[in-house]
Amino acid sequence: MIQLRVVCHQLAPRIGDPDYNRALTERAIRGAASLNAQVIVLPELIQSGYVFNDLEDAHTISETLDGPTLGLWKSLAHELGIIIVAGFCERLSAGRIANSAALVEPSGRLTVYRKAHLWDREKLIFTPGDAPPPVVHTAVGRIAMMICYDLELPEWVRLSALAGADLLCAPVNWPDGERPAGERPAEIVRVQANAAVNRMFIAACDRHGEERGVNWVGGSVIVDADGYPLAGAIAYPEEQQLVADLPLAQARDKSISAYNHVHQDRRPGLY
Repeated sequence: MIQLRVVCHQLAPRIGDPDYNRALTERAIRGAASLNAQVIVLPELIQSGYVFNDLEDAHTISETLDGPTLGLWKSLAHELGIIIVAGFCERLSAGRIANSAALVEPSGRLTVYRKAHLWDREKLIFTPGDAPPPVVHTAVGRIAMMICYDLELPEWVRLSALAGADLLCAPVNWPDGERPAGERPAEIVRVQANAAVNRMFIAACDRHGEERGVNWVGGSVIVDADGYPLAGAIAYPEEQQLVADLPLAQARDKSISAYNHVHQDRRPGLY
């Protein structure tokens, strides 16, 4: 069975320091390519950092699609033959910005997704996206992407699965919070549940490092089509590089018994 090698590289960007952050991503991308990875997933807003004071603060660090960060990622994807999925602060028109993710293919094709479901103070800063998560037919499989809080909306995740995604790549920044002793972060559990109910691989790449008083789960995880972790799945608030080989054909078999199919069993008329 043909397998797809995926890397999630959990990093700590510096808020407002795009030169440092670009160098950080280049190191991670080259490291993934050295392991013969075909896809690398990097955190949400890795180009800029996350904890902005206000819209003006974020706008200053934002970049257009022809900016230096996307230019670097296109160059590296072409040079190394690797697909890059990573988050960036996108400059739109009329002073607006989006919390965006790019999927960059070696061919030079660029697909951009703008986060549709904004978390907490993101609503004061970003313009939400108004398009469903794309499913990109790449040379190595059908890859969907969304960002962080989007994963909390099961209807949104199902859109990707119904559109034929084999693998969902999700740049995330999960702020750390209180949880009962001995429990794993609920964000990770929900990723596993989303993978299982859709029989779809999911690679979610978190970040680490304190930023303006916020700490992060460090919960990067790569999950198989049955919902079980292949790498990660614990709170690990340090840099980490997760590697997994995914038999993507499993994501195209939606049967879970002789009589059950995770999508055909749906009865939307009752919902």
